Amino acid sequence: MAFSSTSPENLPEDAALLKAVLPPLLEDFRHWFGRIIDMLETQTLSFLTPEQQQDLLARVHSAEQQVSASQALSSATDSQAGIELSVVMSWHKLVYECWGIANRLRKDQNEV
Repeated sequence: MAFSSTSPENLPEDAALLKAVLPPLLEDFRHWFGRIIDMLETQTLSFLTPEQQQDLLARVHSAEQQVSASQALSSATDSQAGIELSVVMSWHKLVYECWGIANRLRKDQNEV
């Protein structure tokens, strides 16, 4: 996982922005990954094979661990360490994928 630190010339503005944005963003990811894990561990998704569901669960657990590590690093550095955009985007893509699966599950349950 790639982290970045702010450059000295932009430190005050960048640090304030990072401190304002990063903690709530990481908390949002933890919230959604927690909900997704709960769904995947308690529901049988008829439109996924057991292997696909296990793979998705493993990817979400991995992302959740990355978010936890990022939160710890952010806290330890007083939000002086950021996260590479590509990492954040991979988490976003995973949440988006899982939202689609949750929507399909709700749709299937409503049709029964």
